[in-house]
Parts: sequence; C-alpha cells; structure tokens
Amino acid sequence: MYKVMISVGEASGDLHGASVAAALRAADPDLRIFGMGGAMMRSAGVDIVYDIAELGVMGLVEIVKSLPKLFRLRDRLREVMIRERPDVLVVIDYPGFNMRLAKVAKELGIPVVSYISPSAWAWGRGRAKEVAETVDRVAAIFPFEADVYREAGANVTFVGHPLIDIVKPTLTKEEAYAHFQADPARPLVLLMPGSRRQEIEELLPHMLAAAEKIQNTIPECQFFIPVASTISREMLQSIISGYQVRVELTSGQVYDLMQIADLAVAASGTATLETSLLNLPTIIIYKVVPLTYWLGKFLVKIPHIGLPNIIAGRAVVPELLQGEANADNIARQAIDILGNPARREKILADLAEVRQKLGESGAVGRVARVILEVAEANHGGK
Repeated sequence: MYKVMISVGEASGDLHGASVAAALRAADPDLRIFGMGGAMMRSAGVDIVYDIAELGVMGLVEIVKSLPKLFRLRDRLREVMIRERPDVLVVIDYPGFNMRLAKVAKELGIPVVSYISPSAWAWGRGRAKEVAETVDRVAAIFPFEADVYREAGANVTFVGHPLIDIVKPTLTKEEAYAHFQADPARPLVLLMPGSRRQEIEELLPHMLAAAEKIQNTIPECQFFIPVASTISREMLQSIISGYQVRVELTSGQVYDLMQIADLAVAASGTATLETSLLNLPTIIIYKVVPLTYWLGKFLVKIPHIGLPNIIAGRAVVPELLQGEANADNIARQAIDILGNPARREKILADLAEVRQKLGESGAVGRVARVILEVAEANHGGK
C-alpha cells in the first residue's frame, strides 16, 4: 500500500488537493492519503493532520511576521514524515511554505511532486532552478510554465489546467436562479474578497462601499458573496453590517452561482480564473501593505497580476491595484461593464481565448498518474 502526503495552504489548494485525492483513489483505492488541508480534502477521504482554516497569510511582509508559526508547522509536518514515511510528498501551491517543506522531504529521502508550482515565469529563472533542485517532478499547468521549468533542468510533465475539469455548473441557469432565490430580471454581482482573513478585512470594505455606489446607479442590482470554506459567516456579517447594501451569503455550488452572475469583483487569485472559465466578466482587485507591493514590483517580471491577463498576455479584464482598488474605481468599472454591451462582448470574446489556452481536459488524472509513478518508483526502492 502506497502512502501519499499532500500539503496545501489555502482554499484553492484545498480544492485541487481534494480533486487529486479523488483521482488517486479512483486509480488505487488502497492508497493511504494524509496531510495538511481543509474541509474539501477531508471530504475526499484525506486524513488531515493539520487544518488550514487559521493558516492563511498573504504578501511577503505578512509572511515574514508569521514565520515563527510557519517554522513550527514545518517541524510538526517533518515529524509526520519521519513517523509515516510517505512514498511521495505532493506540494500544491502555497510556495513560501511548501518549498521549505519540500526541502525537508528531500533531506529525509522522500521524493516530491510539485503541482500548481511556484510562478517561476513571474519571479524569474532563479526561482525555477531552485524548484528544479528541490523537487523530483513538476506537474505544469501552463505550457509556458513547462518551458521555464524544463530549461531550468526540472523533470516536467505538462498536465494542463485542472480547472478545465473542475469548473462546471451542476444546475441549469433556471435551476440556479431558483436555488439561490435570485431574480433573473435583475443584474447579479458577485463580491469575492478571497479565502484568507487578511484579504477579506482589507478588500471587503472597498467592495461593499462600491456596492453602495453601484446600487445608487442601478437600484435593482443584487449582490452575493460565495463564502470560502476557510471563512466564517459571522466574520463576513460583522463587516457587511456596517454598509447600507443587502448582500446574500451562499455556501457551496459556487459555479452554479457564477454562471448566473453578470459581473464579479474578485481578489486576485484562482477565483479569477474560475470566473474566466464561466465567461463571467471580472474586476480584479489587489491590495497589500506598501512594502510588500514595492518588493513585488521589484521582483516580479510580468506586467499583470491577474491570471486571465497573464494567460492572454494583455489586459482582458480590469485590474485595480493598491490605491486604485477603491470604491469609486470599482463602482465606475462595474457600472460601465454592466451598462455597456460592446465592452461586455469584448471581454467575453477575450475570456474565450483564455479558456482555449489552458489546454485539454483530464489534467487531474494526469497529475495522479505522475504521483503514482513517483510513489511506485520510491516504494520499489525501499
């Protein structure tokens, strides 16, 4: 029986980890799968040794402040690896922590598969070389990512993007409107402030203030927040209560909600790729402490921060960064997209191009095969 350890650090990673776990179980029902994750991985049958609900931090400066906690967590997971001796460690996203954990695994002689790997194409070739020297296999989700890692000497398999398989509504539009008790005759706007407490405390007030302004211009507009599994409703309600706008909180079936929405205002991250795949025009916002942003501008080698824009190679949806991510700018962009059919059609055409560049379906199954290949090779050598 092979043992697979998975490490993720936030809600999007939990989603991918759950999908990988399900694919692994389908290929080999006798696998033992354990690791750091959240509710979705637990539901997929993963034995969670550390729950990520209170883990999420964002930004370089914020991560530095949390280093003592992260070092303790790394040591705790090291003990798990020594005790359990997994045949493979799978690190999914959350690069600041997961690359440190990968180095621990390497020291212990445990092979590592990196999936949703560090964005070496954004941070420069030095980052790719570091990853190549640390992990045994890179399961690349973008073609350009595969090229960068291959040039750095990594053993790379291009698997395609997993969201192609994951991002699918389960209801018809009519059923979705009924399920969410939404009015199909009124514009529907999603507010998506992220899956980490810090993101929400920083971004949600700007979104809600913008919603008030949108409501003043488009009184019939309805607003929804899909609640991430890592965030409590009570926290969201306490922020919402300070604004004069009605917002419905929903749990689950987020893709059904996205397919009936007219616009999303979303924190930069995986969610903006999910909205792209469902042809949902999105305003991307991003705000961190000034030092983190300055360091990012110095280090990052690409002109955009939103995934749809990075993939397209140009600005296909608006990005509002730092001071630009304020209520006035969000509302102005939202009102224009909702009220300007020509602009909306142009965004939808560009999003179709983004979808085409993400590759074929079946990515998660290909990742599972890579993981099992590494596990089998290691297990056979024990």
